[in-house]
Amino acid sequence: MEVLEAIKGRRSTRSFTDEPVSEKDVKVLIDAARHAPSAGNIQPWEFVIVRKLEIKRKLVFAALNQTFIEEAPVVIVVCADESASASGYGSRGETLYCLQDTAAATLNILLTAYSMGLGTCWVGAFREEEVKEALAVPEGVRPVAIVPVGHVTAYPPNHPRKTVDEIVHYEKF
Repeated sequence: MEVLEAIKGRRSTRSFTDEPVSEKDVKVLIDAARHAPSAGNIQPWEFVIVRKLEIKRKLVFAALNQTFIEEAPVVIVVCADESASASGYGSRGETLYCLQDTAAATLNILLTAYSMGLGTCWVGAFREEEVKEALAVPEGVRPVAIVPVGHVTAYPPNHPRKTVDEIVHYEKF
């Protein structure tokens, strides 16, 4: 699959079959994530792989009852090690670069999953402290994205996008 095909074809999927996602496939997704760019090559990402229903239910509750999270066979929670980024870049690393870096890693997961025939959804709406508690996330590490992964029942339709002319500015805003 070509990169542009994956970028344009990927959709947020909220309906999964019961078919399991293999450990091998999860490792492929994490391997893709770890190849994302990061400020100063600090690689501040950490990944929590969740398969247990009781933990997925805690994530559903923390994510404002987005029940499709527990329906996915596997959930990847992408976390940012703020301390690692801060050690290289101070407060800007802690408050911005680690988020940019983990966002890039998350996108790599989404695109790779799509190229493998898997569906995902980038969930950012959640109560952070509840996710930290559910996963025993240590101090200085912050959950950034919850990514349910599974075989899809159907891909949702494409949504309209703004045109290039609507979003590009030259030289000045």
